[in-house]
Amino acid sequence: MLGGGQLGRMLIQEAIHYDVRIHCMDPAADAPCRHLVHQFTPGQLNDFDAVYRFGQGLDVLTIEIEHVNVDALKQLAAEGVKVYPPPAFLEMVKDKGLQKQFYRDHGIPTAPFTLIQNKAELTAMFEQPCVQKMRTGGYDGKGVQVLRSAADLDKAFDCPSVIEELVPFVKEIAILVARNASGQMVTFPLVEMEFNPEANLVEFLFSPAQVDESVAAQAQSIARQIVEAADFVGLLAVELFVLADGRVLVNEMAPRPHNSGHHTIEANITSQYEQHLRAILNLPLGHTDALCPAVMVNLLGEKGHQGPVYYEGIEEMMQHRGVYVHLYGKAETRDFRKMGHVTCIAPDLDHAKAMARHAMATIKVKAIV
Repeated sequence: MLGGGQLGRMLIQEAIHYDVRIHCMDPAADAPCRHLVHQFTPGQLNDFDAVYRFGQGLDVLTIEIEHVNVDALKQLAAEGVKVYPPPAFLEMVKDKGLQKQFYRDHGIPTAPFTLIQNKAELTAMFEQPCVQKMRTGGYDGKGVQVLRSAADLDKAFDCPSVIEELVPFVKEIAILVARNASGQMVTFPLVEMEFNPEANLVEFLFSPAQVDESVAAQAQSIARQIVEAADFVGLLAVELFVLADGRVLVNEMAPRPHNSGHHTIEANITSQYEQHLRAILNLPLGHTDALCPAVMVNLLGEKGHQGPVYYEGIEEMMQHRGVYVHLYGKAETRDFRKMGHVTCIAPDLDHAKAMARHAMATIKVKAIV
């Protein structure tokens, strides 16, 4: 596994059940996966030689972050290592410009867009509210800027970017789809997301999404279309916009376990992490039915807190039925850093939402002063 963060940490928890030994490479000596894997290798994920050496002799190579050296993955795949997601797909997803062109080429609905090289091009063409996305390097809300008027151009990125029309969506939803090398494919129930307006990352997520059947059908069809068009193997998260007229547009996607699937650990027959493992090992895929309504909230570093972490309020929340706390093993906190999550399950969604709101108000991620 390339990357040793929280997604890898939760994948390891599932791998234990199947006696699958995971080797991990990450540049951080104190990565969350450091003491949980069979073997940990420090190394830069974008370095060809480091990735190539790490992958030699492994049965399967996967990722928990997109920012890795694709050329090394292509070479390893050519030498017989099973690499999932496929390197060509990963190369496309890493570049939001190529990702948008993929949607256009395959007739997948997405917001109208233009590709630019620099800020000067953006300034010359700017006419209406838009969203600027850096083509490469963005993550967790970073590298995305909403530009509502010419006055906002001062904060625009000066780099190759995607310029999207600012579509008037009414909901943001996500769907997980998995496919193994034998071609078996399954989707998970839709989730609905609410974003932190300042950090531009998911803060509150619930399942089932409160949408009608036509929206769910469109999302499932789009997810399956992407996977089939790309001959994809692994787990794919597809984030989508729902418009007022009921149409669904793809926002972006991630070819790995994703923030939008954390709740599946407690709330679904098969978690997204087990499903990813099954897919890349070409095992039968698990059933994805929801066992109960669920809400997930990210535990984000408090603004203005940076340094050794401590968690306030966890003991209070642990007294409540159906509340599950997951901490990611990160020693240092900083503004809006993802430090953990809480999943709340209940017989009805309103109860789960109320408990999750309580968790958001109660648990605070702070730095030791």
